[in-house]
Amino acid sequence: MTDAPGRDRKVWVAGHTGLVGSAVVRRLAALGHGRVVVATRAELDLRDRVAVRAFVRAERPEVVVMCAGTVGGIVANSTYPADFIHDNLAMELAVVAEAQAAGVRDLMLLGSSCIYPRDCPQPIREEYLLTGPLEPTNRPYAVAKIAGAELCWALNRQHGTRYVVPMPCNLYGPGDHYDLEKSHVLPALIRRMHEARERGDAAVTLWGTGRPRRELLHVDDLARACVMLLDLPPEAHPTVFPAGAAPVINIGAGTDQTIRELAELTARVVGFRGRLDWDTSRPDGTPQKLLETSRMRALGWRPEIPLAEGIAGAYRDMLARYH
Repeated sequence: MTDAPGRDRKVWVAGHTGLVGSAVVRRLAALGHGRVVVATRAELDLRDRVAVRAFVRAERPEVVVMCAGTVGGIVANSTYPADFIHDNLAMELAVVAEAQAAGVRDLMLLGSSCIYPRDCPQPIREEYLLTGPLEPTNRPYAVAKIAGAELCWALNRQHGTRYVVPMPCNLYGPGDHYDLEKSHVLPALIRRMHEARERGDAAVTLWGTGRPRRELLHVDDLARACVMLLDLPPEAHPTVFPAGAAPVINIGAGTDQTIRELAELTARVVGFRGRLDWDTSRPDGTPQKLLETSRMRALGWRPEIPLAEGIAGAYRDMLARYH
């Protein structure tokens, strides 16, 4: 198996300026893949199906990697639930359906581990999808992502496409955003610790109890996995994605830590030496989301970037882009 999706194939990376999309573009470039198509948000509104149809027919990509989405942490999900379900459903329907209508056989739609039931057994296996209630704080986003996975599965069954849906754990790394209202837990922690250190604060107050566990994966490790999946030969698909099952595959680090441990590690990396206080009146979110990743590891993929090293790199990226 090679590690690039056929270098003569034209690949459209939708959402190329985001955390995941920029990492996928970096990986393709590192492998010498030159036929990559991109469009900024100003050039193409992915919620506009007519515009997406015109773009796909003009560019004629042979592979589509759908990384775009309206994303955020617990605060953003609670504040903008209508935006999260509307925008993600609209983008998935436009990109996935128009790709299939234009004859694209190979497509990747990035999912999220939040699609699994809130209280399902740990570690989470792919077959646990739709076996229980979702976490209420991000249910609109999760429903949109589940709908995207179902759309890909339905198109595979009806039209013979090879559409796959990687389900990553919590991601971080270069290209992340650090808006305290909209970001995920780790970038929010990095910014909070940095600003507290700069001000000389004695303490930082964080949401919840700190007891929930989170699995963190560097986005460049995810990009390696995605490109490996893009290059799966057709005959390998029935093995990696069993017949009668949704075409989802977990991609995770294999270990997790409590949010309290993550906050303490981030404080050490950033250099904040003050106290960490916990506002237990605030919601915790899902208690644990550790992914079972044996199918991905059977392909030879392993995460390579240690968490402390990755956080240090993300902190340098934040300083370079925002300061």
